[in-house]
Amino acid sequence: MDIIILADFSGKFNGKGNNRFQYIANLLAKDHDVEILTSDFSHGTKKHFDEKPDESLPYKVTMLHEPGYPKNVCLRRFYSHFVWGKNVKKYLKKRKKPDVIYSAVPTLTAAYEAAKYCKKNGIKFIVDIQDLWPEAYEMVFNVPIISSIIFAPFKWIANGAYKRADEIVAVSQTYIDRALKVNKTASSALPVFLGTNLDDFDKLNEANKCEREENDNDVLIGYVGTLGHSYDIECVIDALDILKNQGYSNLKFLVMGDGPLRARFEQYARDKGVDATFTGRLDYGVMVGRLCVCDIVVNPIVPKAAQSIINKHADYVASGIPVVNTQESPEYRKLVEDYNMGFNCECSNAEDMAEKIKILTDNADLRKEMGENARRCAREKFDRKNTYTKIVSIITGE
Repeated sequence: MDIIILADFSGKFNGKGNNRFQYIANLLAKDHDVEILTSDFSHGTKKHFDEKPDESLPYKVTMLHEPGYPKNVCLRRFYSHFVWGKNVKKYLKKRKKPDVIYSAVPTLTAAYEAAKYCKKNGIKFIVDIQDLWPEAYEMVFNVPIISSIIFAPFKWIANGAYKRADEIVAVSQTYIDRALKVNKTASSALPVFLGTNLDDFDKLNEANKCEREENDNDVLIGYVGTLGHSYDIECVIDALDILKNQGYSNLKFLVMGDGPLRARFEQYARDKGVDATFTGRLDYGVMVGRLCVCDIVVNPIVPKAAQSIINKHADYVASGIPVVNTQESPEYRKLVEDYNMGFNCECSNAEDMAEKIKILTDNADLRKEMGENARRCAREKFDRKNTYTKIVSIITGE
């Protein structure tokens, strides 16, 4: 089969990342011709890629031009994705017709153009929903009535891609349910968490083992991910400040990641006198090595966020560390409860978070028990070598 994987956010093509679409491409390329159609602009660094894809990859990589944008949330980002989507449309018109297009959502314009192209030419079209747009942006620009008007065209485009899909894949059941509101004809709708390959994760941990520099009684609290508007890092800092004032001087906060609010969060930690280290963006393997020496991980998401099951959830459970969670997503909160792998807190409630961190800080045996439960969740729900074969079956029809 000739298969196109359409995915703007595919990362570097050097064989070292943990990108969902590269992983799927590797699986498919064993028996099929696979092309990843992606952007020449890196969302992570906000720069155009300066290195070509590794030529030893078993699939073809085509990078189409995207103008780029300076920030995650800005008008130029909308324009950039629009242009990239139109370049996808042009490319598809001149390319040999594939048998299947497997398209990430977001971005919206590219998925919409691919959906129309597939319907016109009788090509199997599958969406893989990574995030809910424009719902995620409506959370940032939350102005009653005005926001609904502004984002109505984006919702129309998203619906246009969803309703034309022959089959639907998504990173959570929550996102599946969203697509099914407008698509009544899809032959299948399958939630497959982003996940990670546990064997690869463990090898990376072993290769990047990080020695704890802290004292034996120090408790290291880890966070991995974007430092942006959806992530309530200030709530964690407030919780640690509460505990510091209660005499807990052994708490260290390790923040791995970057984003538009990094400087603000760093200053907030300094103002509060909280012991926090901000590493910036790390190579995935290095991040794994540092994450796995933490004692507690935090998942602080702001109220009414659109996220459901996200990247950091896979890394957290794979690390075998208990989580303190504020995310309101019922799907994720149920996972935490069902597996007894940490604590759910009231969203943006620093006192509640402080209390849950305190319980885990005071009880090493409980941390061990909940950490083992998290690892069990990783094996059963997030291990790609088991879960991603379902995606391959949907794409190939086998």
